[in-house]
Amino acid sequence: MSDFPVAALRSVEIATPQLSGSIEFYTKVWGLDFAAEADGAVYLAATGSDFHVLELVPGDRASLRKISFRARSREDLHRLFARVQEAGCQVVRAPGPSPAPSGGESFIVREPQGCCVEFVHGDRTKAARVVAQRVERLAHVNINSAEIERLSAFYQQSLGFRLSDRSKAMAFLCCNNDHHAVVLADAPVCGLNHVAFLMPDLESVMRGSGRMVDHGYPIGWGVGRHGPGDNVFAYFVDPTGVVIEYTAEVLQIDDSYRAKGPGEWIWPPGRTDQWGIAPPKSEDCKKAQLAVPFAPQGQKE
Repeated sequence: MSDFPVAALRSVEIATPQLSGSIEFYTKVWGLDFAAEADGAVYLAATGSDFHVLELVPGDRASLRKISFRARSREDLHRLFARVQEAGCQVVRAPGPSPAPSGGESFIVREPQGCCVEFVHGDRTKAARVVAQRVERLAHVNINSAEIERLSAFYQQSLGFRLSDRSKAMAFLCCNNDHHAVVLADAPVCGLNHVAFLMPDLESVMRGSGRMVDHGYPIGWGVGRHGPGDNVFAYFVDPTGVVIEYTAEVLQIDDSYRAKGPGEWIWPPGRTDQWGIAPPKSEDCKKAQLAVPFAPQGQKE
């Protein structure tokens, strides 16, 4: 496989106007565990090796504060910092000890379209477990982009990602054997489209979806199977308006995989997934996918 400088997607930080309510939802309904609390932020973990996959902080409205990636080595971390500076990214925090409980060395920059991205190396991990119906780790983050080709070029040229597929509306980018860790969606505004959480298997996606429905959260789209990535999906809207996805069975690829273009990702009329059973996406889900902005430019990290 290609020698990617980024090893994996690690976590996301989201601002919420209902911190206690968001903590309760993600721990008691969605399936995450409390990991730590520091400086007003709450860190939630999945069953995998990452110290945390979700960081929640108080805010006036739901917004994406940052996406965090793990660098493959300390040398890659510093090479990435040089590359993003060359690309004109605003430096939010220069390389140094991470202030988060997970530790390690990290830096944060704001990419050209306004999203803060963090890169970390040497952070704390834990023994991974596989637990039925519980989230293992993050699968991908989907970002809305008003200039999708420009942002795709940034991820490929500056961060070392590779384009794995390109549909009419989305660019799929990988940094390891997962078909995609980042998805860029063509949109009129820049911001968060959704965050996907990896479940152990299809059964866990189905039962997790049933748990959500039992707690009063309807399925916004799914259950179905995507085209690019071949993964099973079920979309929901969290209590603050953030779109979240249970997914499983993400396609594993290597350098022999051929990226397909928009003309090869076409469904028959009326179909929204491979199986042909997923109903159209709900209007509430569609609206929510365009409603969560990046954190304001002046907001401190």
